[in-house]
Amino acid sequence: MASPVAAANAYSSFARMMEGGVTKPSLLGSETDGQSFGTLLKETLGSVMEAGRKSDAQTIAMAGGKANVMDVVTAVAETDVAVSTLVSVRDRVIQSYEDIMKMPI
Repeated sequence: MASPVAAANAYSSFARMMEGGVTKPSLLGSETDGQSFGTLLKETLGSVMEAGRKSDAQTIAMAGGKANVMDVVTAVAETDVAVSTLVSVRDRVIQSYEDIMKMPI
């Protein structure tokens, strides 16, 4: 189970990722010039995957004696925050879907 500090850091990280490029839709429900949800999701997943690749590369370089321990720890911590953020958002999306499905018609 994630600690409250880890969850707060995950939400903070996601909020920083969401800044810039996303605009709020108008009251009529039409999209504005902002990114679509699919594009935002694709970019976010790409950034999580890139953080994992960076962490893997740093770990391999450390095993070969070519990287600093601090760089490896930083890369692993960034990956942990990215994955925690992704899991938190996924959990909220699933919870929202379940809440919508419970609504009477």
